[in-house]
Amino acid sequence: MEDTAVLPTQPEGVGAGPASEPRWLNDAEFRAWIGYRRMRALLDLQLARRLAADQGLSEPDYDVLTSLSDSPDRRIRLSEMAERMLWSKSRLSHHVTRMQQRGLVTRKECPSDGRGAFIVLTDQGMEVLRAAAPGHVTAVREHFIDLMTEEQVRMLGDITETVLEHLRRSMD
Repeated sequence: MEDTAVLPTQPEGVGAGPASEPRWLNDAEFRAWIGYRRMRALLDLQLARRLAADQGLSEPDYDVLTSLSDSPDRRIRLSEMAERMLWSKSRLSHHVTRMQQRGLVTRKECPSDGRGAFIVLTDQGMEVLRAAAPGHVTAVREHFIDLMTEEQVRMLGDITETVLEHLRRSMD
């Protein structure tokens, strides 16, 4: 049986209506959703502050650098990186230009596709990443991982895989 009480996420004065109305969140669901949203915002802020203070990096800078460091020959196609980051190619291209100006990455033409380009991690970019990584992982542990039990970490991993799989399927 569906709960028809006015719930925290249900607009004031709105009761149960036609079947086309949304399934409003119950108290436990609302607590989980709002808690997740607030946690994500504050956690992102803490991690961004640490990256900026330690190495003058933004979170997108760090994402680009780590993706490149994990790629064969420390390079990746711009289109593939844009897909990974869920950014448009244009947005990523502008960001890469700013990173190029700081000597963190460079671009190389793709020999098999005259219009395509590789983003390549420079030695300087690798040095900056190596310097930023210890502080970043310390902040991730301090503000996230070490606050949970092993079971909670495992459960969170299961939850994120479930949601990510659903989102990947819904994007196709």
